[in-house]
Amino acid sequence: MNTNRVSGIIDNLNCHGDLNDLIAHRPLAMLPFDCKYRLLDFQLSNVINANIQALFLLMNQDDMQSVFDHINGGKEWGLDSLRNKFIMHFNKKNQEGEYEQGFISHIVDYLRKSSSEITVIMGSKMLCNIDLKAIIKIHKHSNRDMTVVYKRVTSENISCDNLLIDLQSDGNISLSDNCKEKLEPNEKYNLCMDIFIVRTEWLIKVLENYDEKAESIIKILREKINTISCMNYEYTGYLSNIYDIQSYYRANMDMLKSSKFNSLLYSNQKIYTKLANEVPTYYAQNSIVNNSHFASGSIVDGTVVDSLIARRCKISESAIIEQSIIMASANIKKNAYIKNAILDKNVIVDEGVRIIGADTNPIIIKKDSHVKNDIVNRRNL
Repeated sequence: MNTNRVSGIIDNLNCHGDLNDLIAHRPLAMLPFDCKYRLLDFQLSNVINANIQALFLLMNQDDMQSVFDHINGGKEWGLDSLRNKFIMHFNKKNQEGEYEQGFISHIVDYLRKSSSEITVIMGSKMLCNIDLKAIIKIHKHSNRDMTVVYKRVTSENISCDNLLIDLQSDGNISLSDNCKEKLEPNEKYNLCMDIFIVRTEWLIKVLENYDEKAESIIKILREKINTISCMNYEYTGYLSNIYDIQSYYRANMDMLKSSKFNSLLYSNQKIYTKLANEVPTYYAQNSIVNNSHFASGSIVDGTVVDSLIARRCKISESAIIEQSIIMASANIKKNAYIKNAILDKNVIVDEGVRIIGADTNPIIIKKDSHVKNDIVNRRNL
């Protein structure tokens, strides 16, 4: 065992959330964010910024195509170097359509071969830019079995499948009641970020002795919190818990606020993503742009206000986009009006069409849709 070596596991099994059509053709981890990123980019970057040289990426079999399209060989994150060990495992379905349990043996094999002293486990629903180096250092000097990372948040950042924790006077952790209906809107709660730091030998023993049906590594570790000696670590940076349409929309809109944008994307740690060698976005002389983000390769002839526009979009003359998320390769034709909406990839909006949602309930337009008629949330008129 190498006492300076750390291994990582990014667990995306059964990680869905209530995101409807947005995750019909991609896993939650592959959702676009702030024009050019994917949610998975943040966890991959967190791992690489901590100099973790062995990484096991655990996904469902249905997620294979979109993950390979984005990560490919992992060059952007330095995962293709000789000193790094990068494994992607896609969990298969059996004849009954249920995911198999064989992933545990694969993880145990990976951990043994990693020769690491410490292992970091995390999911992709918690959007953050976290200094794992500091937490690993603290955990090494403790005598605890596991370190659990948490953040104090209000109820709007908590979903029914999240874990809330209570901090004990002796430094241990206990589980808290997570009934959404009982949470006070103005109170803050300790949200487990599903980031765990453990000793590798301990994790191997836990997985080898686990004889129940395992949904994911994260859920196995959650079950251990009440039965072992845990240390807590409070994260104080920007966090967004992506669990439904509103939380996803809110997280993207947060990036239009400079303080939150700088906290997530311009801290001491860089966020890496897949590079696209394209021309810069072109802004016509008659275009109007206010407080918006753009990726490369777009053409803007219309008006864009408080919105996020991904790569290769065309916004025609007199078209207006407000408080919306437009994903890659959209074509917004003349005089179209879009407000409080999320348009997936390759969407065409015909001339003069109105798409109007509410900030608490944005309208979702499916991938490859051609919108020919108005789609309006009447409550917002």
